[in-house]
Amino acid sequence: MLTLPASDDVLASGFTDDGYLPLPGLLSATLLARLRAELQRLAALAVRRDFAMACMNNSPRHLTVVGGEAIAQHSTLIPALYREPALLAFLSRVTGLDITTVREPVERHVLNVLHRPGDTHGAHTDDYPLALVLFLRAPAYHRDGGLLEYTPRASTLDALNTCSARRAHHRSGDAHLLRSDTTAHRVTPLRRTGLQRVVLNMAYTTPGRQNAVTDSATLLYG
Repeated sequence: MLTLPASDDVLASGFTDDGYLPLPGLLSATLLARLRAELQRLAALAVRRDFAMACMNNSPRHLTVVGGEAIAQHSTLIPALYREPALLAFLSRVTGLDITTVREPVERHVLNVLHRPGDTHGAHTDDYPLALVLFLRAPAYHRDGGLLEYTPRASTLDALNTCSARRAHHRSGDAHLLRSDTTAHRVTPLRRTGLQRVVLNMAYTTPGRQNAVTDSATLLYG
């Protein structure tokens, strides 16, 4: 289902240095089509969010979401993909961590949909140490927005406003891996009508870091 890279040593070095690892073409055409169909089926459960996240420097949230609890109750494809043993083994090899699934359902696996001009997922860090982000749809060009902006090993979210911040563009079918608890990150706003950035975000943790869910996750996905 997933086209997992083979050169684990090279990937591990890159991830350790940067806290970010691009995985272009991770989704096969077949799996991408199945996930898009699943998104359409789950669309009735989606909730619009438009607010400033007080606990994350009042950064904006303008997006439509399907939270982890709804996905767990109404999807079999996404939970099966999330728990795929080959994927878990790959994540452990690349990160050097004992990676396991997240027990609590709120942000275990979520769908984030940016589909209006100005839609954005503002500055934040995640509760759990690892995020695998699968791109179901994405703007084709950098200038259209929807870029990942990130700063590794950030002590504050303000690091995103300095010259140390980096940007990455992804296409439909791509993925990226992020050390999401220590990397400040956000998604730049969509810049015109007709664009979509649809991602499946899957959170992973280590055995000693379960039940880390915070108010920010509940406000967005609960």
